[in-house]
Amino acid sequence: MTENIALTHQQQRAFQPHKLSVPRDFVMPDVITNNKNGTPLVLEIGAGKGKHALSFVTQQPDKHLVAIERTRNKFEAFAKHAELQSASNLDAIHADAIAWIVHAIAPSSVAKIFILYPNPEQHNPNQQWLNMPFFEFLLSRLQVGGEIILATNIEPYMDNAEQQATDVWALPNTRYSVPMDSERTHFEVKYLARGETCWELRMNKPEGYQTRFDKWNNQL
Repeated sequence: MTENIALTHQQQRAFQPHKLSVPRDFVMPDVITNNKNGTPLVLEIGAGKGKHALSFVTQQPDKHLVAIERTRNKFEAFAKHAELQSASNLDAIHADAIAWIVHAIAPSSVAKIFILYPNPEQHNPNQQWLNMPFFEFLLSRLQVGGEIILATNIEPYMDNAEQQATDVWALPNTRYSVPMDSERTHFEVKYLARGETCWELRMNKPEGYQTRFDKWNNQL
């Protein structure tokens, strides 16, 4: 089974992490360099103004969330709220997530990854997360049994993500509708309030899963 898992996605075009420069003002969070207690590490890619991140760290005090946002005005709003909340288990990061993850995250070190309401990239489907070569690198950072949670209100985006998760990435996955009273992000609140259906896809990394980046560590 391991050989079959490795074969499908390793036939895809390979991501090239060595070509990415270190992000400007890059600082390694203490949870990564000095996590002596083995606190579970969680990532959020595209944290927006931080609604989900700030709620998550309150509800999950035993986990440490690194929440990354690229857009400056959204990050500044997030950073202000994060400073007021002063949660010791949250790092708010202003950076491009791909470059930051390449230079900061070690293999098999992340317990869970949230990608909530990403840009649907309807005119550029190659930039959808599960269509990108980077997704293989992201999977290499996930622990065995770890989980990626993707949410969107765009049905074709979810259809493609579900198909890619199954056919290309060979990930056990479950798709379902987001409850109408959910309010994890500002987008989710808006979409559900106007009666739209939002979907969530939960993907798990199985035992024996292999990527081409399992031993690639830019920190060494």
